Amino acid sequence: MRNYKNYLIVPVYLGESGFVELQRSSMSRATATSINVSDVNVSRKRFSADKVSGDILTGDKIAISRTDGNNLELVSGHNYPDGTWFVNIDPIGGMRLYSTFGQAISGDFSDALTLVTPSATQDISIQVRNPDHRPLARVKEFEFTTSREQVNVDSLGEEFKRNFESGLISGQGSMTCLWEHQYSLQDYETRLSIRPEFSSYLASLILRLQQGAEFFGRFFIYKESNQSIANTWYECEAQVTNCSVMVPSTGVVDTRIEFVASGPFQLKTGSIPAYLLQENTDFILQDPTGSKIFLEDDAA
Repeated sequence: MRNYKNYLIVPVYLGESGFVELQRSSMSRATATSINVSDVNVSRKRFSADKVSGDILTGDKIAISRTDGNNLELVSGHNYPDGTWFVNIDPIGGMRLYSTFGQAISGDFSDALTLVTPSATQDISIQVRNPDHRPLARVKEFEFTTSREQVNVDSLGEEFKRNFESGLISGQGSMTCLWEHQYSLQDYETRLSIRPEFSSYLASLILRLQQGAEFFGRFFIYKESNQSIANTWYECEAQVTNCSVMVPSTGVVDTRIEFVASGPFQLKTGSIPAYLLQENTDFILQDPTGSKIFLEDDAA
């Protein structure tokens, strides 16, 4: 009988432990526009505004502020100069407001917030603020590739090739997901405390006009819990470069999203960082440096 006492047991990771987490991009600055009396349809719980078409997507959290400091006349019972809600965009660009992300994705008329007719035209600013990280649902597989540019530094007369050791680093990848764009009552995701994103959001990103197709992604090779030291993931800001939808005559509809890293990226292990947020979803900042406070930071 073989003695196993001197053998080192090496753990292996299965793909079922993989996980993708997204954070929607936010507008770097607010868009100035206005809401006319005729822009608000109280009976349909919808309104419209110029200059934001194509940049706000269903599920986005938007902050609406009245520029003159008076109370915003839009949502019934909301008597403040500004407010933050989740939005659902209908096929003709109309907006309905909701209290939660899941309600906005589902887009049920009964869940939409009741609106009021403004007494006059209001000059407002609208800004997309998406602080939450959400799991991407229906992922079949993903891949993340890193590469370093080779810069040739050969000189005349040399017999062996030489490359500069510090060429630029790039990252790219792809995800294949089952196509979905709306929750149903039978979905397992409807029972989760954090509603996941669907691949349709990434497909919509590539069509966005001004804000661009960027998102922040965490691509987990292995995830146990937020505080587990065994967690391993790539993390980067990325930009969608290609989206294809495969519709077979028999079988399920898939979508493949390709992306490239648009900034620094890292391979990380250990507990997953989270930032401390105010009620208005802005980051709480440390003084005087202005750096973000992590949830695991010790109190000063």
